[in-house]
Amino acid sequence: MSKNKLKKFAEMETFHNVFQCGAREMLEDNPVVAMRGKWHEAYFHNSNPIVLELGCGRGEYTVGLAANNPKKNYIGVDIKGARMWAGAKQAELAGMKNVAFLRTNIEMLAHFFAPNEVAEIWITFPDPQMKKVTKRLTSTYFMQRYAQLLCKNGVIHLKTDSPFLYTYTQAMVKENTYPVLVDTDDLYAAPATADIEEARSLQTHYEHQWLDRGLTIKYLRWELAHRDTLVEPDIEIEKDTYRSYGRNYTSPNN
Repeated sequence: MSKNKLKKFAEMETFHNVFQCGAREMLEDNPVVAMRGKWHEAYFHNSNPIVLELGCGRGEYTVGLAANNPKKNYIGVDIKGARMWAGAKQAELAGMKNVAFLRTNIEMLAHFFAPNEVAEIWITFPDPQMKKVTKRLTSTYFMQRYAQLLCKNGVIHLKTDSPFLYTYTQAMVKENTYPVLVDTDDLYAAPATADIEEARSLQTHYEHQWLDRGLTIKYLRWELAHRDTLVEPDIEIEKDTYRSYGRNYTSPNN
């Protein structure tokens, strides 16, 4: 590990807005586990809705949402601590009281949030995971996990450049009859509404890349209504013709 990364990890240990539990073996006696069901009173000191950004990367979207919506509490979640450091430090220096960061695996969320504790989830430009469905952050595998923490009528937002992930998620939502609140395959060409404006008021690092390349941004927002059983869509989807986190084109068969 580079000295720069080690320095960032050490500094993050001093941030009051960062909670860390990177592996299951770290759960026992970890202070963040004690936060489960107590984020409102123990950290935010208010009853405002809690919103998660999953795969928050550098944390700029989490911080931006928190700045735009002071009546909501935001928690950025990622396993990459060196990336998260940037947003955590920005929020710490600004004295933002409605921002926190949790360094952990997304599969472990139920260890840190109680049922009905989370109001919304943002999923911003995740890897589409075209080869393995259970790794897609919008798969039924993850819907089951999100349902363990979301309150009644909890909302999920997806912003993506990926036609593959967008098409898959549309099919997943339709197959499980989740109520669709917003669905557009071109966010910046869609008619202005309050929901649309919220989604396009901020742009992530990767979003700038995709827009610079002339790609359209897809936005899907749905309500995670309770379902006793979930069904994975059985459809063939054309693969994306470019790499998710690079700028070089590649064959769709790669």
